[in-house]
Amino acid sequence: MSKLIINDKSYNSRLIVGTGKYKDLTETKQAILNSGAEMVTVAIRRMNIGQDKSLPNLLDYLDPKIFTILPNTAGCYNAKDAVRTCQLAAEILEGEKLVKLEVLGDDKTLYPNVTETLKAAEQLVKDDFKIMVYTTDDHIIAKELENIGCISIMPLASPIGSGLGIQNEYNLLTIKENSTVPIIVDAGVGTASDASKVMELGCDGVLMNTAIACAKDPLLMATAMKKAVESGYDAYHAGRIPKKFHASASSPKEGNVCD
Repeated sequence: MSKLIINDKSYNSRLIVGTGKYKDLTETKQAILNSGAEMVTVAIRRMNIGQDKSLPNLLDYLDPKIFTILPNTAGCYNAKDAVRTCQLAAEILEGEKLVKLEVLGDDKTLYPNVTETLKAAEQLVKDDFKIMVYTTDDHIIAKELENIGCISIMPLASPIGSGLGIQNEYNLLTIKENSTVPIIVDAGVGTASDASKVMELGCDGVLMNTAIACAKDPLLMATAMKKAVESGYDAYHAGRIPKKFHASASSPKEGNVCD
């Protein structure tokens, strides 16, 4: 499997995982180790990475020298709050400006607010942030975000945390075909076959949290997701056989012993 390049850094794993919803930070760490992920995303408004000295610090469990910490703006519903959250993250992480931008539209669907996302992206790019952006599965919007300067586009496969899997295969394919930056599917994965399908479509990676953290056995699911991403990537690059509307014999007709 070739390496994923994000912000001029190479990653062996094409799986990015979140750090929320685990029973404790020990389980968080072990699940991430099992997943093989080298980049982990952290909700700055919900997870302590040093902003509160009185609480356990995630960075005591996940060493930033080993893992790329990708702060995200989960819980933000407008551009102003998202920009402020990114600025706080950069301050906590000693000037690191790689962020995952997500601006939500409402509490029920957690669907991206495209208008506010575009506004936030424009401001953050001007401030030299390197943006991986959560967005809809609209290839026009995806291209606009790329044109603004986002370094990775992260379209949803289905609503966040839903586990519905890929509901928009054609849209994801169209985004991938029209993009020159990494396309990392974000949201909706429920099980390993979903992750494998994402990679079989030719996407560059997949991000997940709930599918691992809320599984009956998070540590085992993390291992399964690692294998699924790798196998899906290999299957895509191996080149699947064309689909046909009729049977095709596996063995040649010539030379049958009954002839």
